[in-house]
Amino acid sequence: MTAPQGELADQALAAFSLAAPITDQPSRTVSVPEPNEKWPLPYGEAWVFRGEGNDEIIRPVLMADGFNVGKSELDKFAQGLDADFPLLSTLRAQQRDVILIGFDERSASITVNADTVIAAIHRTLAQRIGNARLTVGGFSMGGLVTRYALAKLENDERIDHETGLYLSFDSPHRGASVPVGIQAFAHLIPFPNKFAKQMNSPAARQLLWQHYDPATKEIGVAPERTAFLAELERVGNWPRMPRLIGVANGRGDGIGLPEVKPGDVALELKKSYKGSTFSITAQGNGAKAADLYRAFPKEEQHVTTDGFPELDGAPGGTLHTYKILADTLKDTEALKHPNICFVPTVSAVAVRDIATQADLYAKVDDIDPNESELDDFLVSSSTTGHTIVTEELATWLVNRLPE
Repeated sequence: MTAPQGELADQALAAFSLAAPITDQPSRTVSVPEPNEKWPLPYGEAWVFRGEGNDEIIRPVLMADGFNVGKSELDKFAQGLDADFPLLSTLRAQQRDVILIGFDERSASITVNADTVIAAIHRTLAQRIGNARLTVGGFSMGGLVTRYALAKLENDERIDHETGLYLSFDSPHRGASVPVGIQAFAHLIPFPNKFAKQMNSPAARQLLWQHYDPATKEIGVAPERTAFLAELERVGNWPRMPRLIGVANGRGDGIGLPEVKPGDVALELKKSYKGSTFSITAQGNGAKAADLYRAFPKEEQHVTTDGFPELDGAPGGTLHTYKILADTLKDTEALKHPNICFVPTVSAVAVRDIATQADLYAKVDDIDPNESELDDFLVSSSTTGHTIVTEELATWLVNRLPE
Protein backbone atom coordinates (compact mmCIF):
# COMPACT_ATOMS: atom_id res chain seq x y z
CA MET A 1 0.00 0.00 0.00
CA THR A 2 1.34 3.45 -0.90
CA ALA A 3 1.92 6.05 1.77
CA PRO A 4 -0.92 8.35 0.55
CA GLN A 5 -3.35 5.39 0.60
CA GLY A 6 -2.27 4.55 4.14
CA GLU A 7 -2.71 8.15 5.22
CA LEU A 8 -6.24 8.21 3.76
CA ALA A 9 -7.11 4.97 5.57
CA ASP A 10 -5.78 6.36 8.83
CA GLN A 11 -7.78 9.57 8.37
CA ALA A 12 -10.94 7.50 7.86
CA LEU A 13 -10.21 5.39 10.94
CA ALA A 14 -9.90 8.54 13.04
CA ALA A 15 -13.70 8.97 12.76
CA PHE A 16 -14.71 5.29 12.90
CA SER A 17 -17.17 4.13 15.59
CA LEU A 18 -19.93 1.58 16.14
CA ALA A 19 -23.42 2.87 16.81
CA ALA A 20 -27.07 1.91 16.82
CA PRO A 21 -28.52 2.61 13.36
CA ILE A 22 -31.52 4.48 14.75
CA THR A 23 -29.40 7.39 15.94
CA ASP A 24 -26.41 7.13 13.63
CA GLN A 25 -27.48 5.79 10.24
CA PRO A 26 -31.24 6.05 9.65
CA SER A 27 -32.16 3.88 6.67
CA ARG A 28 -33.48 6.93 4.83
CA THR A 29 -33.87 10.65 5.28
CA VAL A 30 -37.37 11.59 6.36
CA SER A 31 -38.98 14.90 7.12
CA VAL A 32 -39.62 15.45 10.81
CA PRO A 33 -40.99 18.59 12.46
CA GLU A 34 -38.87 21.01 14.36
CA PRO A 35 -39.07 20.40 18.11
CA ASN A 36 -41.46 22.62 20.01
CA GLU A 37 -38.93 23.02 22.81
CA LYS A 38 -35.27 22.28 23.47
CA TRP A 39 -34.32 21.76 27.11
CA PRO A 40 -30.73 22.14 28.30
CA LEU A 41 -30.13 19.48 30.96
CA PRO A 42 -27.18 18.36 33.10
CA TYR A 43 -24.84 16.41 30.80
CA GLY A 44 -27.29 16.58 27.92
CA GLU A 45 -30.49 17.98 26.47
CA ALA A 46 -34.02 17.02 25.46
CA TRP A 47 -36.13 17.85 22.42
CA VAL A 48 -39.88 18.06 22.85
CA PHE A 49 -42.22 17.12 20.01
CA ARG A 50 -45.72 17.85 21.27
CA GLY A 51 -48.62 15.66 20.23
CA GLU A 52 -50.77 16.93 17.40
CA GLY A 53 -53.10 19.62 18.72
CA ASN A 54 -51.31 19.86 22.07
CA ASP A 55 -50.26 23.32 23.22
CA GLU A 56 -48.65 21.88 26.35
CA ILE A 57 -47.19 18.56 27.48
CA ILE A 58 -50.14 16.31 28.27
CA ARG A 59 -49.28 12.65 27.52
CA PRO A 60 -45.48 12.37 27.76
CA VAL A 61 -43.34 9.61 26.22
CA LEU A 62 -39.64 10.01 27.10
CA MET A 63 -37.06 8.06 25.07
CA ALA A 64 -33.29 8.11 25.59
CA ASP A 65 -30.47 7.80 23.07
CA GLY A 66 -28.12 4.80 22.97
CA PHE A 67 -24.41 3.94 22.81
CA ASN A 68 -21.92 5.79 20.63
CA VAL A 69 -19.13 8.30 21.15
CA GLY A 70 -19.63 12.05 21.24
CA LYS A 71 -22.73 14.18 21.58
CA SER A 72 -26.19 12.85 20.76
CA GLU A 73 -27.60 13.97 17.42
CA LEU A 74 -31.28 14.24 18.21
CA ASP A 75 -32.18 15.23 14.67
CA LYS A 76 -30.96 11.80 13.50
CA PHE A 77 -32.74 10.15 16.44
CA ALA A 78 -36.02 11.76 15.35
CA GLN A 79 -35.45 10.66 11.76
CA GLY A 80 -34.60 7.14 12.88
CA LEU A 81 -37.91 6.89 14.72
CA ASP A 82 -39.77 7.47 11.44
CA ALA A 83 -37.39 5.96 8.87
CA ASP A 84 -38.59 2.33 8.81
CA PHE A 85 -41.94 2.73 10.55
CA PRO A 86 -43.50 6.10 11.49
CA LEU A 87 -43.25 5.65 15.26
CA LEU A 88 -42.69 9.34 16.05
CA SER A 89 -45.56 10.36 13.76
CA THR A 90 -47.84 7.66 15.17
CA LEU A 91 -47.24 8.74 18.74
CA ARG A 92 -47.82 12.39 17.92
CA ALA A 93 -51.01 11.52 16.00
CA GLN A 94 -52.27 9.92 19.24
CA GLN A 95 -51.70 13.28 20.99
CA ARG A 96 -48.67 11.88 22.79
CA ASP A 97 -45.81 14.26 23.51
CA VAL A 98 -42.49 12.69 22.50
CA ILE A 99 -39.46 13.84 24.48
CA LEU A 100 -36.12 12.67 23.09
CA ILE A 101 -33.24 12.67 25.57
CA GLY A 102 -29.67 13.08 24.37
CA PHE A 103 -26.31 13.16 26.10
CA ASP A 104 -23.28 15.42 25.84
CA GLU A 105 -21.14 12.28 25.74
CA ARG A 106 -22.86 9.03 24.79
CA SER A 107 -19.89 6.97 25.94
CA ALA A 108 -19.97 8.44 29.46
CA SER A 109 -20.89 6.31 32.43
CA ILE A 110 -24.46 5.04 32.49
CA THR A 111 -24.82 6.43 36.00
CA VAL A 112 -23.72 9.90 34.85
CA ASN A 113 -26.10 9.99 31.89
CA ALA A 114 -28.88 8.80 34.19
CA ASP A 115 -28.71 12.27 35.79
CA THR A 116 -29.77 13.69 32.42
CA VAL A 117 -32.78 11.38 32.37
CA ILE A 118 -33.70 12.25 35.95
CA ALA A 119 -33.58 15.97 35.11
CA ALA A 120 -35.76 15.34 32.05
CA ILE A 121 -38.33 13.50 34.19
CA HIS A 122 -38.45 16.35 36.72
CA ARG A 123 -38.82 18.93 33.93
CA THR A 124 -41.60 16.89 32.31
CA LEU A 125 -43.53 16.59 35.55
CA ALA A 126 -43.14 20.32 36.18
CA GLN A 127 -44.58 21.22 32.76
CA ARG A 128 -47.16 18.48 32.30
CA ILE A 129 -50.79 19.53 32.26
CA GLY A 130 -53.11 16.99 33.87
CA ASN A 131 -52.17 13.73 35.54
CA ALA A 132 -51.34 11.32 32.72
CA ARG A 133 -48.57 9.02 33.86
CA LEU A 134 -45.27 9.06 32.02
CA THR A 135 -43.84 6.46 29.66
CA VAL A 136 -40.05 6.35 30.03
CA GLY A 137 -37.53 4.16 28.21
CA GLY A 138 -34.83 4.05 25.62
CA PHE A 139 -33.13 2.42 22.70
CA SER A 140 -30.08 0.20 23.14
CA MET A 141 -28.05 1.53 26.08
CA GLY A 142 -30.73 4.18 26.58
CA GLY A 143 -32.88 1.42 28.03
CA LEU A 144 -30.23 0.74 30.69
CA VAL A 145 -29.80 4.46 31.44
CA THR A 146 -33.54 4.95 31.98
CA ARG A 147 -33.88 1.68 33.92
CA TYR A 148 -31.20 2.84 36.35
CA ALA A 149 -32.57 6.40 36.52
CA LEU A 150 -36.08 5.27 37.49
CA ALA A 151 -34.77 2.80 40.05
CA LYS A 152 -32.53 5.47 41.55
CA LEU A 153 -35.42 7.91 41.85
CA GLU A 154 -37.38 5.29 43.78
CA ASN A 155 -34.56 4.10 46.00
CA ASP A 156 -32.50 7.22 46.67
CA GLU A 157 -34.87 10.15 46.20
CA ARG A 158 -37.94 8.29 47.47
CA ILE A 159 -40.25 10.14 45.09
CA ASP A 160 -43.11 9.10 42.88
CA HIS A 161 -41.73 9.65 39.39
CA GLU A 162 -45.28 9.10 38.10
CA THR A 163 -44.10 6.69 35.42
CA GLY A 164 -46.72 4.14 34.43
CA LEU A 165 -44.68 2.29 31.81
CA TYR A 166 -40.99 1.56 31.29
CA LEU A 167 -39.93 0.33 27.85
CA SER A 168 -36.66 -0.87 26.38
CA PHE A 169 -35.90 -1.35 22.69
CA ASP A 170 -33.22 -4.01 22.11
CA SER A 171 -31.41 -2.95 25.28
CA PRO A 172 -28.52 -5.09 26.59
CA HIS A 173 -29.93 -6.03 29.99
CA ARG A 174 -27.54 -9.00 30.14
CA GLY A 175 -24.76 -7.33 28.20
CA ALA A 176 -23.80 -6.64 24.58
CA SER A 177 -21.07 -8.11 22.38
CA VAL A 178 -18.39 -6.46 20.28
CA PRO A 179 -15.81 -9.02 19.11
CA VAL A 180 -12.65 -8.73 21.19
CA GLY A 181 -10.57 -8.80 18.01
CA ILE A 182 -12.32 -5.66 16.84
CA GLN A 183 -11.81 -4.09 20.26
CA ALA A 184 -8.09 -4.91 20.12
CA PHE A 185 -7.82 -3.48 16.60
CA ALA A 186 -9.09 -0.12 17.88
CA HIS A 187 -5.94 0.15 19.97
CA LEU A 188 -3.64 -1.03 17.17
CA ILE A 189 -4.40 2.19 15.29
CA PRO A 190 -1.27 4.27 16.04
CA PHE A 191 -2.92 7.55 16.91
CA PRO A 192 -5.84 8.78 19.06
CA ASN A 193 -9.13 7.82 17.43
CA LYS A 194 -12.85 7.76 18.19
CA PHE A 195 -13.11 3.99 18.08
CA ALA A 196 -10.41 3.41 20.70
CA LYS A 197 -12.06 6.05 22.86
CA GLN A 198 -15.45 4.36 22.42
CA MET A 199 -14.21 0.82 23.12
CA ASN A 200 -12.38 1.86 26.28
CA SER A 201 -15.03 4.32 27.48
CA PRO A 202 -16.90 4.01 30.78
CA ALA A 203 -20.08 3.01 28.93
CA ALA A 204 -18.34 0.29 26.91
CA ARG A 205 -16.74 -1.11 30.02
CA GLN A 206 -20.16 -1.19 31.70
CA LEU A 207 -22.31 -2.71 28.97
CA LEU A 208 -20.00 -5.13 27.12
CA TRP A 209 -20.16 -8.72 28.39
CA GLN A 210 -16.42 -9.13 27.70
CA HIS A 211 -13.99 -6.26 27.35
CA TYR A 212 -10.47 -6.03 25.90
CA ASP A 213 -8.24 -3.99 28.20
CA PRO A 214 -5.61 -2.13 26.13
CA ALA A 215 -3.33 -1.63 29.13
CA THR A 216 -3.03 -5.30 30.04
CA LYS A 217 -4.24 -6.88 26.75
CA GLU A 218 -6.42 -9.12 28.89
CA ILE A 219 -10.01 -10.10 28.09
CA GLY A 220 -12.68 -10.37 30.74
CA VAL A 221 -15.46 -8.64 32.62
CA ALA A 222 -14.38 -5.05 33.15
CA PRO A 223 -14.32 -3.86 36.76
CA GLU A 224 -16.61 -1.02 35.69
CA ARG A 225 -19.24 -3.56 34.63
CA THR A 226 -18.99 -5.34 37.95
CA ALA A 227 -19.35 -2.03 39.78
CA PHE A 228 -22.31 -0.95 37.62
CA LEU A 229 -24.18 -4.22 38.18
CA ALA A 230 -23.60 -3.83 41.91
CA GLU A 231 -24.91 -0.26 41.79
CA LEU A 232 -27.92 -1.39 39.80
CA GLU A 233 -28.61 -4.02 42.43
CA ARG A 234 -28.23 -1.41 45.19
CA VAL A 235 -31.06 0.69 43.75
CA GLY A 236 -33.32 -2.33 43.35
CA ASN A 237 -32.13 -3.62 39.96
CA TRP A 238 -35.38 -2.49 38.27
CA PRO A 239 -37.90 0.26 38.97
CA ARG A 240 -40.86 -1.15 40.90
CA MET A 241 -43.57 1.42 40.18
CA PRO A 242 -44.03 1.15 36.39
CA ARG A 243 -44.98 -1.82 34.27
CA LEU A 244 -41.85 -3.11 32.52
CA ILE A 245 -41.91 -4.05 28.83
CA GLY A 246 -39.30 -4.58 26.16
CA VAL A 247 -38.71 -5.74 22.60
CA ALA A 248 -35.84 -7.58 20.92
CA ASN A 249 -34.67 -7.22 17.33
CA GLY A 250 -33.58 -10.86 17.44
CA ARG A 251 -35.68 -13.99 17.00
CA GLY A 252 -37.05 -16.17 19.78
CA ASP A 253 -36.72 -19.60 18.17
CA GLY A 254 -33.04 -20.06 18.94
CA ILE A 255 -31.99 -19.23 15.38
CA GLY A 256 -29.65 -16.35 14.75
CA LEU A 257 -27.32 -16.14 11.78
CA PRO A 258 -26.72 -19.74 10.69
CA GLU A 259 -24.45 -18.60 7.86
CA VAL A 260 -22.06 -17.07 10.43
CA LYS A 261 -20.00 -20.18 11.19
CA PRO A 262 -17.74 -20.36 14.27
CA GLY A 263 -14.11 -19.98 13.27
CA ASP A 264 -14.85 -18.51 9.83
CA VAL A 265 -12.79 -15.50 8.80
CA ALA A 266 -15.30 -12.64 8.83
CA LEU A 267 -12.94 -10.09 7.30
CA GLU A 268 -9.39 -10.12 5.95
CA LEU A 269 -7.72 -6.80 5.25
CA LYS A 270 -5.89 -6.60 1.93
CA LYS A 271 -4.79 -2.97 1.96
CA SER A 272 -4.07 -1.00 5.13
CA TYR A 273 -3.17 -3.35 8.03
CA LYS A 274 -2.64 -5.96 5.32
CA GLY A 275 -3.01 -9.56 6.44
CA SER A 276 -5.07 -8.75 9.51
CA THR A 277 -7.93 -11.22 9.91
CA PHE A 278 -10.97 -11.25 12.17
CA SER A 279 -12.58 -14.59 13.00
CA ILE A 280 -16.11 -15.50 14.05
CA THR A 281 -16.33 -16.31 17.76
CA ALA A 282 -15.95 -20.02 18.49
CA GLN A 283 -16.27 -22.16 21.60
CA GLY A 284 -13.32 -23.76 23.36
CA ASN A 285 -10.03 -22.48 24.69
CA GLY A 286 -7.48 -20.71 22.54
CA ALA A 287 -10.07 -19.93 19.84
CA LYS A 288 -8.69 -17.47 17.31
CA ALA A 289 -10.40 -14.07 17.44
CA ALA A 290 -8.00 -11.99 15.35
CA ASP A 291 -4.52 -11.84 13.87
CA LEU A 292 -3.56 -8.19 13.66
CA TYR A 293 -0.68 -6.64 11.72
CA ARG A 294 0.50 -3.06 11.53
CA ALA A 295 3.33 -2.00 9.21
CA PHE A 296 4.26 1.40 10.69
CA PRO A 297 5.27 1.28 13.45
CA LYS A 298 5.59 -2.46 13.05
CA GLU A 299 3.50 -4.59 15.38
CA GLU A 300 1.55 -7.81 15.33
CA GLN A 301 -0.92 -9.21 17.82
CA HIS A 302 -2.79 -12.50 18.07
CA VAL A 303 -6.04 -12.41 20.01
CA THR A 304 -7.68 -15.59 21.31
CA THR A 305 -10.62 -16.39 23.56
CA ASP A 306 -11.25 -19.01 26.22
CA GLY A 307 -14.65 -20.39 27.13
CA PHE A 308 -16.74 -18.10 24.92
CA PRO A 309 -20.10 -19.14 23.48
CA GLU A 310 -20.75 -18.58 19.78
CA LEU A 311 -21.75 -14.94 20.16
CA ASP A 312 -21.41 -13.58 16.64
CA GLY A 313 -24.05 -15.85 15.10
CA ALA A 314 -26.39 -15.89 18.09
CA PRO A 315 -30.06 -14.89 17.97
CA GLY A 316 -30.19 -11.15 18.49
CA GLY A 317 -30.24 -7.68 17.02
CA THR A 318 -27.42 -7.33 14.50
CA LEU A 319 -24.89 -4.63 13.81
CA HIS A 320 -22.94 -4.06 10.57
CA THR A 321 -19.76 -4.44 12.61
CA TYR A 322 -17.40 -5.79 9.96
CA LYS A 323 -19.07 -3.94 7.11
CA ILE A 324 -18.55 -0.62 8.88
CA LEU A 325 -14.85 -1.37 9.35
CA ALA A 326 -14.36 -2.65 5.79
CA ASP A 327 -16.24 0.31 4.30
CA THR A 328 -14.23 2.74 6.41
CA LEU A 329 -10.96 1.27 5.12
CA LYS A 330 -12.37 0.87 1.57
CA ASP A 331 -11.25 -2.75 1.86
CA THR A 332 -14.26 -4.95 1.17
CA GLU A 333 -12.68 -7.56 -1.13
CA ALA A 334 -12.45 -10.22 1.60
CA LEU A 335 -15.53 -9.27 3.65
CA LYS A 336 -17.46 -12.49 4.26
CA HIS A 337 -19.69 -11.70 7.24
CA PRO A 338 -20.73 -8.03 7.32
CA ASN A 339 -23.35 -8.42 10.09
CA ILE A 340 -23.10 -10.13 13.46
CA CYS A 341 -25.08 -10.23 16.68
CA PHE A 342 -24.70 -7.20 18.95
CA VAL A 343 -27.49 -7.59 21.54
CA PRO A 344 -28.55 -11.23 22.01
CA THR A 345 -32.28 -11.87 22.25
CA VAL A 346 -32.00 -13.28 25.77
CA SER A 347 -30.22 -10.09 26.85
CA ALA A 348 -32.83 -7.78 25.31
CA VAL A 349 -35.73 -9.54 27.06
CA ALA A 350 -33.85 -10.11 30.36
CA VAL A 351 -34.13 -13.89 30.46
CA ARG A 352 -31.27 -16.30 31.09
CA ASP A 353 -27.74 -15.09 30.42
CA ILE A 354 -25.31 -14.85 27.52
CA ALA A 355 -22.29 -16.55 29.10
CA THR A 356 -23.17 -20.11 28.08
CA GLN A 357 -24.03 -21.62 24.71
CA ALA A 358 -27.26 -23.18 26.02
CA ASP A 359 -28.61 -19.94 27.47
CA LEU A 360 -27.41 -17.77 24.58
CA TYR A 361 -29.26 -19.93 22.05
CA ALA A 362 -32.27 -20.65 24.26
CA LYS A 363 -35.61 -20.79 22.48
CA VAL A 364 -37.23 -17.82 24.17
CA ASP A 365 -40.53 -18.68 22.48
CA ASP A 366 -40.66 -21.89 24.55
CA ILE A 367 -39.53 -20.39 27.87
CA ASP A 368 -42.02 -19.53 30.59
CA PRO A 369 -42.43 -15.74 30.22
CA ASN A 370 -42.22 -15.46 34.01
CA GLU A 371 -38.50 -16.23 33.73
CA SER A 372 -38.04 -12.74 32.28
CA GLU A 373 -37.54 -9.79 34.60
CA LEU A 374 -39.82 -7.82 32.29
CA ASP A 375 -43.58 -7.96 32.76
CA ASP A 376 -44.13 -8.40 29.03
CA PHE A 377 -41.93 -8.60 25.95
CA LEU A 378 -41.90 -9.33 22.25
CA VAL A 379 -39.17 -10.87 20.13
CA SER A 380 -38.92 -10.27 16.41
CA SER A 381 -40.27 -12.88 14.00
CA SER A 382 -37.11 -12.43 11.90
CA THR A 383 -33.57 -11.29 12.59
CA THR A 384 -33.43 -7.52 12.25
CA GLY A 385 -30.85 -4.81 12.78
CA HIS A 386 -30.21 -3.55 16.29
CA THR A 387 -32.75 -0.80 17.20
CA ILE A 388 -34.44 -0.92 13.80
CA VAL A 389 -38.04 0.17 14.36
CA THR A 390 -40.01 -2.47 12.50
CA GLU A 391 -43.77 -2.36 12.11
CA GLU A 392 -44.08 -5.54 14.16
CA LEU A 393 -42.17 -4.24 17.19
CA ALA A 394 -43.45 -0.66 17.01
CA THR A 395 -47.11 -1.66 16.73
CA TRP A 396 -46.76 -3.97 19.72
CA LEU A 397 -45.22 -1.15 21.79
CA VAL A 398 -47.80 1.45 20.76
CA ASN A 399 -50.63 -0.88 21.66
CA ARG A 400 -49.27 -1.20 25.20
CA LEU A 401 -48.87 2.47 26.01
CA PRO A 402 -51.10 3.78 28.79
CA GLU A 403 -54.25 5.62 27.80
